[in-house]
Amino acid sequence: MTDDLVAQVRSTYARAALAVTDVSPAACCSTPTALDGGEQFGGSLYDAADVAALPDTAYLASLGCGNPTAVADLLPGETVLDLGSGGGIDVLLSARRVGPTGFAYGVDMTPEMLALARSNATKAGATNVEFLEGRIEAVPLPDASIDVIISNCVINLSVDKPAVLAEMYRLLVPGGRLGVSDVVAEDHVTSGERAERGSFVGCVAGALSRSEYLEGLAAAGFADATVAFTHEVAPGMHGAIVRATKA
Repeated sequence: MTDDLVAQVRSTYARAALAVTDVSPAACCSTPTALDGGEQFGGSLYDAADVAALPDTAYLASLGCGNPTAVADLLPGETVLDLGSGGGIDVLLSARRVGPTGFAYGVDMTPEMLALARSNATKAGATNVEFLEGRIEAVPLPDASIDVIISNCVINLSVDKPAVLAEMYRLLVPGGRLGVSDVVAEDHVTSGERAERGSFVGCVAGALSRSEYLEGLAAAGFADATVAFTHEVAPGMHGAIVRATKA
């Protein structure tokens, strides 16, 4: 079952990447993916001025539930990692904010998304970025190499969330921080009810509750963790901003 879910996620996001780059007449007016959730998901959650200078294919490939670069307090010279970087929009925005002395990594398990992200970086003229193929449970970067970790509606798609939280702790420098957007359930919503309200690949069925998120972050070693709801995506389910610091 776990392997099946991973394959479903990879296949769904591969189709989304290919849809963005499809220039056929049949695709000219379609949404990039069947995951379209209206204003609760996607590029509409970004400030128009921020994305104006990016390739359209970076904006169209955005399937997230928030804008983590707006809450991560990125500083010039920092090294940033985006978990599940997709078409690269958050990596490119991060690279702009950390400037030429900083660096932005993205990691994604879908080759089609990686190809799209690398193409978008070339179009944007971004030189302080790198996109890595890998799972967010096992990122191919060394210990204590990252100042800030961001992610946009991807942790809920992991089949091993404790491993993701532990991996984030491993990667961050002491004092490093998280600024993550994700779908989070209210505490009273059971796992069965989450599955009734949306699919796993649609970022709903696999969501953690607020208490589960906070307990998981504490178990991984994080301090000062907060989960703030921003907008409802299904009954009892919210886009949320998750913050924490590596002690």
